[in-house]
Amino acid sequence: MIKVLIVEDSRTISQHLEYLLGSDADIQVVGNVANGKEAVDFIKGTMPDIISMDIDMPVMNGLDATRIIMSTTPVPILIVTASRNAKKSHMSFDALSAGALSVIEKPIGINHPEENRLIKNFLTLIKTYSKVKVIKRNSIKNKIDKEEKKTTIGLSNNYISSKICDNKKYVAIGVSTGGPKVLKTIFSNITNSFPCAIIVVQHITPGFMENMITWLNNFTSIPISIAKHNEELKSGHIYFAPDNFQIGVSNNFIHLSKNIEELKFCPSIDHLFYSLANKNGYETIGILLTGMGDDGARGLKKLKDNGAETIVQDKESSMIFGMPNEAIKLGAEKHILNPEQFSEFLRNSENK
Repeated sequence: MIKVLIVEDSRTISQHLEYLLGSDADIQVVGNVANGKEAVDFIKGTMPDIISMDIDMPVMNGLDATRIIMSTTPVPILIVTASRNAKKSHMSFDALSAGALSVIEKPIGINHPEENRLIKNFLTLIKTYSKVKVIKRNSIKNKIDKEEKKTTIGLSNNYISSKICDNKKYVAIGVSTGGPKVLKTIFSNITNSFPCAIIVVQHITPGFMENMITWLNNFTSIPISIAKHNEELKSGHIYFAPDNFQIGVSNNFIHLSKNIEELKFCPSIDHLFYSLANKNGYETIGILLTGMGDDGARGLKKLKDNGAETIVQDKESSMIFGMPNEAIKLGAEKHILNPEQFSEFLRNSENK
C-alpha cells in the first residue's frame, strides 16, 4: 500500500485529490494538510511514501517545505500545481532544484476534456515515484567532494576537456527526472562563446517546458530556446525539443517530426542520438544524465560506435540512476562524470 500525504490549501482541490487517490486500491491517503508548515510537522509523526505538494500556499509555500523536507527527512515529492500558476512563478522549478522529483498539472475537474489524461498521469507518477529512494539534498555536494571524482578512465578534467571538445560541433543531452537542477549547474558555467550547438531532450510534463526555459535563463548568458523545424543550428546556443515532437539533426538543421510509434517517449532521447550518430558521430558529444528508464541508452551506444565522445552522469550525483546505468550496462559510455566535472570541461573548451 502506497501512503500519500496531500499538501494543498484549497479544500475543494484537496478533497478531489483525496478522492482520486482513494479510488486506487494500491494507494492510501494518510494525511491531508493545508500548507507547507503542516506538512513538515506531519512527517515528524507519520512518514508517507510520497508527498503531493502544491506550490502557492499560505504560512509556508511548497518550495520552502520541499527545501526543509529534503534537507532533514527526505521523502519523494511530486509538485502538483496549476499550470497557470507555475508559469507565473519560478517556485516549481526551484522546488525541483531543491529535490522534488517532478512537476505536473493538477487534475482540473469532472467533465473537463483533459481530466482523464491528468488523472492517469497523476496516479501513474504517484505510484512510480513512491518507489524512488531519495537522499538528503544538503549531503549531495559534500558526498561528491569527499569521494574521489572519477571518470571511467581516471583522467584529469583538463585532459578530458582538450580531447572531448576537439573538432566537435554538437553536444546532445538527454535527461529526465532531476534534469532542471543538473542542467542549471552545467549551463550556468558556460557562455555563448562555447564552440558547439547544444541540443537537449528533457522529459517533462507537457506545458511546462517554456517555464523551465525561462527559469534556466536566469542562470546563464547562453541563448536558450525551444527548437523550431528547419532552424539552423548555431554554436553557443541551446535548443530544447518541444512537447510532443521528435527532434533530430540533419545537415546542421533541426528536424522536428511527429512521434514514431515504436518509440515509447516523445520527445525521445534515442531519436536525437540516432540522428546524430548516422552522419555526425565524430562531431558529437553525447551526454546522458539522471532519469528513470532506459531512453537514450541505445542511442548513446550508437553514438559511441560511430565515433562520438559519450558521457554519463555518475551514480552519486544522479537523482535517479536509471538511464545512465542502462547506458553503462551496454558499454555506451566513455566517461562517467558529475555535473561539476561537466561544467569544468565545458568552461575549458571555450578557450580552445
